[in-house]
Amino acid sequence: MSYRFEKLKVLVVEDNAPMLQLTRAILQTFGVGRIIPATNGDTGFQKFCQENPDMVIADWMMQPCDGISMTRLIRNDARSPNKFVPVILVTGFSEKRRVISARDAGVTEFLVKPFNARDLYRRIVQVIEKPRQFVRADGFFGPDRRRLTNAAYAGPFRRMEDQFIKNNKNNGLGDIVVR
Repeated sequence: MSYRFEKLKVLVVEDNAPMLQLTRAILQTFGVGRIIPATNGDTGFQKFCQENPDMVIADWMMQPCDGISMTRLIRNDARSPNKFVPVILVTGFSEKRRVISARDAGVTEFLVKPFNARDLYRRIVQVIEKPRQFVRADGFFGPDRRRLTNAAYAGPFRRMEDQFIKNNKNNGLGDIVVR
């Protein structure tokens, strides 16, 4: 499926000027209507609050505020205009512990550098076509970290609340937030 992105507003937070320009050029090729640049997480969060973009693409390693810290601000700070905004985190590191750390910070998608236009397009389409429910738990607010569901699984529930949710269909529970 082909998308028309002319109404899409994307915040790109990247401290490396050539990488920022490359990402902007790719997004322009996709037809993204408005691209808002920022060079670190502090500036990125300020622009996020001012502009309320539809999506955020952020580098992980920046000073003084990195992409993980900025994601936590987006998800948890009272000033955040949209705690549900998709955040695509871009990094040169792909170790499992880093992916888990990003996921646990509330990142929606993870993109490893170097990436090509197709990789970025796939992440954007992923957040459009398969939006994930948001979960609020102790110390976490963000997209549901459980991606895989196995309909054939008949074992015990992993959480006590799962049985309650199943039986009550989340009537008034408030721990699963559907956007």
